[in-house]
Amino acid sequence: MRVQDAVKQAQKKLGLSSKQPALPARSLLELWNQSVTDSNQSPAFTCLGQTLSYGEVDQLSRRVASYFQKQLKLVPGDRIAVQLPNLIQYPVVVIAAWKLGLVVVNTNPMYTVRELVHQFNDASVKAVVVLDAFYDTLCEALPDTSIEHVVVTRPIDLITQPRRGLLRTAMTLMGKRPSLPKGNWIAFPELLTGSSNYSVHRAQPDDVTALQYTGGTTGASKGVMLTQKSMMSNIAQALNVIANDEEGIKHSTMVAPLPLYHIYAFSLCLGLLPASRGHSVLIPDPRNIPQFVSAIKNVKFDIFCGLNSLFVALMQNKDFHRLDFSRLRLTLSGGMALMESVANDWQAVTGCLVSEGYGMTESSPVISMNPPGHERIGYAGVPIAGTEIKVINESGVEQDVGGIGELCVRGDQVMAGYYGREEQTAEVIVDGWLHTGDIVMVEEDGYIKIVDRLKDMIIVSGFNVYPNELEQALTLHPDVAQCAAIGVPDAKAGEVVKMFVVSTDPYLNSDHVIEFCKEHMAGYKVPKFVEFRNDLPMTNVGKVLRKDLKAEEKAKLA
Repeated sequence: MRVQDAVKQAQKKLGLSSKQPALPARSLLELWNQSVTDSNQSPAFTCLGQTLSYGEVDQLSRRVASYFQKQLKLVPGDRIAVQLPNLIQYPVVVIAAWKLGLVVVNTNPMYTVRELVHQFNDASVKAVVVLDAFYDTLCEALPDTSIEHVVVTRPIDLITQPRRGLLRTAMTLMGKRPSLPKGNWIAFPELLTGSSNYSVHRAQPDDVTALQYTGGTTGASKGVMLTQKSMMSNIAQALNVIANDEEGIKHSTMVAPLPLYHIYAFSLCLGLLPASRGHSVLIPDPRNIPQFVSAIKNVKFDIFCGLNSLFVALMQNKDFHRLDFSRLRLTLSGGMALMESVANDWQAVTGCLVSEGYGMTESSPVISMNPPGHERIGYAGVPIAGTEIKVINESGVEQDVGGIGELCVRGDQVMAGYYGREEQTAEVIVDGWLHTGDIVMVEEDGYIKIVDRLKDMIIVSGFNVYPNELEQALTLHPDVAQCAAIGVPDAKAGEVVKMFVVSTDPYLNSDHVIEFCKEHMAGYKVPKFVEFRNDLPMTNVGKVLRKDLKAEEKAKLA
């Protein structure tokens, strides 16, 4: 049986559409405006104890848009980087960008100077909004970029008085940063002091709305061009699976701990939830589990989005077990493989099955999902509406059901390409088919099982980590002659990085290597294990055989 035939049969059986559903709006801004019009007083975002309605968030974004346009002279197509954790300032800035036709460049706040310089220059970023805690790192990067405007915000900037004053005092007593640093920047509250008048931009379907950066096998992070059409198409497709239409999750409250700079959370909180007039409870620091649990203990939530490592951490907290899960009816998992034991434990604790999905940045991001009520643990679900798939072997020959090969995808949610990288775009999009780089098998019932990765990508807590990038960074160390990075299994993170090192200095140790890596790469990319060797397995042309290193590690676990 052909794979696509199996998929269509599965979609029909599950009551899902095989064709692209109608878009809920023509653009992300139009979708947002619809929610403001008919749900003005409904809660949109909650963070740090502060809840703002759709109307209140829109009013703030109008003021920010006015400042961007009139004071900073930003025009349609200009790139604005958002270097923030999950605070309400995030959607305020993004929606302001939509109003003006700016391109949002989502930026991991934890990036190192080297990573910031690359991304900002590659995207030609003109303005950046950054949290005060990360301003010092940004300052080091600025001289090597063309950024013209820096806006600095504090976590408490949108908290109303008198609570803001109380939080400021508490932060002072705890030794945290109650005041903004010195420097040539604009304080976020200044954006809100002017009028809310601006000239709105009317977006077109093919307009790039976000440059979402993802790693590459060459070590250079690439800007995925996500258009209004690709993002809106994926929102419509996801709604079709989750509830057949948005009425099924209308006005739901969702706990949103995953970072908005990640496409998974970005699409959920700024696309799917506004489409269903939902309420996102933003968690700025999901790694602080006690604080996380405390933030949601009085929240009646219907939806929880997360990934394997977060589920593990939460279930190890006793207070989490005491939460009220009576309204929880949908748990979404994506970004990394969901372990069966973790899914079973989550259901035992919360009473809710986990609906796992699969996607990638290049597909805006969802490709397949487990429909609620039809979950199969260990599977990536069935392709969403309007998504064609095929499985090909190494020779490019299409495989039937049960055959193993690379998953290729075609649909309206596929990216426009990598920004400024036509050659690399042509390598992954061939005749309209996006080559995912993942090895899969499709069952007769249309469910996809991820078998392995075609490339050497490592997934640490849902984030893509590329060995070549890490190796290039570490070889900057004067005492490192050669190195190779692979992923090794980890119960919490799914995978962590192990680095193999050939050193010219016998006194170089693991601590030295790890400290050097911390200075040159984001925290989740830093190797957890370091092994020193006299040499590394190589091909005849001198390429390190990571597969041999992986095989050795696998044998140790056998």
